[in-house]
Amino acid sequence: MKTGFKSVLWSAAAFVLLLMVAVPVINALAAAVLMVPTVILYTTLSKRAFTLHMAAVYGIGVAIMGLPALIVALFFLVPSIVMGHFYRKGVPARKVLTATVLTLLAQLLLELVLFDLVFDFSLLREIREVTTKTVDSLREQGLMPSGWTATVTESYVQSLIHSIPMALITVSFLLAVITHAIAAPALRGSGLAIPRLQAAREWRLPRIFVFYYLIALIADMATPNTGTSFMTVTLHNLVPLMQMAFSIQAMGFFFFLAHERKWNKAIPVLLSVLVAIFQPLSLIGVIDAAFPIRKAFKKS
Repeated sequence: MKTGFKSVLWSAAAFVLLLMVAVPVINALAAAVLMVPTVILYTTLSKRAFTLHMAAVYGIGVAIMGLPALIVALFFLVPSIVMGHFYRKGVPARKVLTATVLTLLAQLLLELVLFDLVFDFSLLREIREVTTKTVDSLREQGLMPSGWTATVTESYVQSLIHSIPMALITVSFLLAVITHAIAAPALRGSGLAIPRLQAAREWRLPRIFVFYYLIALIADMATPNTGTSFMTVTLHNLVPLMQMAFSIQAMGFFFFLAHERKWNKAIPVLLSVLVAIFQPLSLIGVIDAAFPIRKAFKKS
């Protein structure tokens, strides 16, 4: 299959995914992989050819769906170009993912600000209104616990608001990882030398990270959860993020064990799923980072 025909197919895929974003139920799945065709096109085409392909895709998309198609397309275009640019430069995969995640996160934050300024749409206000209306509706139907008061509702709203940074970071991370997981192998299949991530068994956090985690835990316990200060919001998101990092460390430890003990490849995958589901299992990652326990399992 010639490169030109492949490019047309990837452009068609980009167009179909753009249309699917407007379809309920499957729109989340489409958004998760929307960057893939654009990354591949930017990496394999000249800038002029890439511009022509994207202009055609977005032009037809806007003609069918209107301005929302352009807004969605431009949002995913920027991080796609960032990832494709670093692929072309041969930058290590970890740096590619970091740059893409930061780009997506910056765009999400900028979008929140612009929506508030241009469309008078405040995410914080919407969360408060939707939550309050939902609780009031459930209370009228007699579905709320008798002890649920306005104070509890306010505490719940504050918890949701405090979790927004964590949610934005998680979304940015997942979009970048999913795109890399699909685009990188596809580009390697075309003969391009795309750097790989470290093997899962080599995932390690610096030992100093454990010290930072302990400081964050102590500070979190000493800070009121109901506050609205910068410190409260920061700790409310920092501790879960660090726990997520240690969960990844725990997954790496299980893949290390599987490699050293010649386990079936499905075993570390299943154990990793358990770690992702049960947050307390991230303690395994803390222990693995704090102590050289891997040496005890290394082949003699």
